[in-house]
Amino acid sequence: MFTIAASLCAGVAAGCLFLLLAGLLSKVEVDSISAAEGEDPRRLPLIFRVFLPLSNNVSFFRKDSFSSARKKTFELLQSAGVDQLMTAEQYLGVKFLMLLLGFLLLFLMALAGKPLYGFLLLVLLVLYPDTWLKKTARQRHLSILKSLPNLLDLLTLSVEAGKDFLTALRDILARRKSDVLGDEFKRTLQEIQLGKQRQQALRDLADRVHQPELTSVVNAIVQADELGVGIGQLLRIQGDQLRNKRFARAETLANEAPVKILFPVVLFIFPSVFIILVGPILSQAMQTLAG
Repeated sequence: MFTIAASLCAGVAAGCLFLLLAGLLSKVEVDSISAAEGEDPRRLPLIFRVFLPLSNNVSFFRKDSFSSARKKTFELLQSAGVDQLMTAEQYLGVKFLMLLLGFLLLFLMALAGKPLYGFLLLVLLVLYPDTWLKKTARQRHLSILKSLPNLLDLLTLSVEAGKDFLTALRDILARRKSDVLGDEFKRTLQEIQLGKQRQQALRDLADRVHQPELTSVVNAIVQADELGVGIGQLLRIQGDQLRNKRFARAETLANEAPVKILFPVVLFIFPSVFIILVGPILSQAMQTLAG
């Protein structure tokens, strides 16, 4: 009787604790910059949203000795498109808190007699922030590489039809589906509307994204603007070059596919086929020898 009552009390306590944690997590709101309707909000992972309110208490990353780390982190945040969600100091604070959590879990697992699990959790918590940030930046760069040639084609047609570059860009962004490249150019247009010079706003775009192809296009546009050269033909040449580069990259990935698929085929498919084909023969041979 006492055992049943204790089990019920433990179950009720665990349920209450789960509801409490769920309520606390639901109050942690770190949404992103979904300003316009239809845009996909850029959201931080759940573990970032949990630690972000606490990261402001980690103040030693604001010291001058961490200036280089803050600068490098800020560049990564810009490349990943989350620089408006959290600062470099907050990101470093989140990494530090996750490191503390990893050591705490390692200590608890060691007390439970499973230090290996604790060590794996520690490694996971240490590597996850930078891995997620670099992966997000790579995905954004790939999305920009895919979208940039089509945007340059539309800009070429609009500019050759007589429109100004900024007017053509604004009209195209208003009609095309929102994506990473469109969001970055919209941010650039907003900076120009707030008074920043067009050339400086374009340079800031290249420095913010750190995507080689976009940087090349922006530098060509800025140089043409400084020299007073028409950018219609320039945009057409840049679009053709980027399209050829995209096709070359697709061919490279296609040529690498047979090599990449060789390992899973040898490791998983060949043993299964061998067992299916040879297994009955070996079984019948063993039965014959035994008889």
